[in-house]
Amino acid sequence: MKTILNLLRVTAIAALALAVPALAADAVPVPVPDKGDTAWMLVSTLLVLLMILPGLQLFYGGLTRSKNMLSTMTQIGAATCLAMLLWVVFGYSLAFGPDSAGALKPFIASLDRLFLAGITPDSTAATFTDGVVIPEYVFVCFQMTFAAITVSLVLGSVVERIKLSAVLVFTAVWLTIVYLPIAHMVWAASGLFFEMGALDFAGGTVVHINAGVSALVAALILGKRIGYGKETMAPHSLTLTMVGAGMLWVGWFGFNAGSALEANGSAALAMINTFVATAAGALAWLLVEKLAGHKPSSLGLASGIIAGLVAVTPAAGNSGPMGAIVLGAAASVLCYLAVAVLKPRLGYDDSLDAFGIHGVGGIVGAIGTGVVYAPSLGGPGPADFDMVSQLGVQFAAVATTIVWAAVGTAIAIYVAKAVTGLRVSVDQEREGLDLGEHGERAYNN
Repeated sequence: MKTILNLLRVTAIAALALAVPALAADAVPVPVPDKGDTAWMLVSTLLVLLMILPGLQLFYGGLTRSKNMLSTMTQIGAATCLAMLLWVVFGYSLAFGPDSAGALKPFIASLDRLFLAGITPDSTAATFTDGVVIPEYVFVCFQMTFAAITVSLVLGSVVERIKLSAVLVFTAVWLTIVYLPIAHMVWAASGLFFEMGALDFAGGTVVHINAGVSALVAALILGKRIGYGKETMAPHSLTLTMVGAGMLWVGWFGFNAGSALEANGSAALAMINTFVATAAGALAWLLVEKLAGHKPSSLGLASGIIAGLVAVTPAAGNSGPMGAIVLGAAASVLCYLAVAVLKPRLGYDDSLDAFGIHGVGGIVGAIGTGVVYAPSLGGPGPADFDMVSQLGVQFAAVATTIVWAAVGTAIAIYVAKAVTGLRVSVDQEREGLDLGEHGERAYNN
């Protein structure tokens, strides 16, 4: 009898051992973040932060007059910090949280992730490859830096005359009603333009058109600087601007290649495009300066670098290298015309050419992406790619972004004006915002 029981026990254990693998095979595997992808996204996130602090601070700061250097850097730093806090409170939830109900679904997400509720170290976010994920906290941080740099770019048109308090109020309102809906529409899986198939790899619409158009509207409402067009307002340190431009270019690899969300071939394509489009943009600006009868300048080199970077942003993973070169060069020429011809003729005071480079370059890049995506031009598009249809989608996304940003910015600026008065006093502006707003000097000689 004891022998029979032992045989039954052994048989049961053997049957269970055979059943467990079968059950495991039928179960859906839980995606586990790849350490390589996670490490790359951690680095990319920090590279985007480098773009803002100190990259954009130095680039913009060097372009201002010395009496406003610290004010420019402080405004960018303060706006960045506020954007980060608002992002974790409600921004991430509204842009990338669970879908909202009904008619709002294509335009904004829900408040289910308010204060990052439900996100833990074990939470994951999907990438563009089925079954490949990264930790959700990493995705939250990566997208947070995009929100921060976008609102900081807007400030390039209004520095040297806007109050710090107005910048903070504007940041809070603008992020809520402009940035978050556009980010959701273009990048969230349920977003209006994502579902339509709009191509925006790293932010041609969401970041650059959004910021550039907003910058123009803000500058028009705020008004010109005292003495604009009558007094010399040359950059006080092109050396710092060149340092900032270099940091922006380095950081932009996190911006563009990081938008692949994985360390893969798509990231590699975005990386080489970020090299060559930028190089083409820089040389094109120097060439057009020479053809226009001017000396090729360091400011032109820095401006061309940024123009090329802006143009290739939506096309980073959506173009072949040759298409990226053409796109970077074309955008640089058009940005030069916007800065050197259009702005003087229309007479608006876009202090640091945020619209002329980010707005115009973003529009060229976003629409051009619909062309360079074609496989016949070396792009990664499918064999049956319909360029006409894609350009229709690109135009719709661009037009919507322009209108949304313009209306939302007007609201945000007037709210800031009602709350803070918006602009510093005449005496403070003449003295400089470093002393007038902060009681300190960038340079003590």
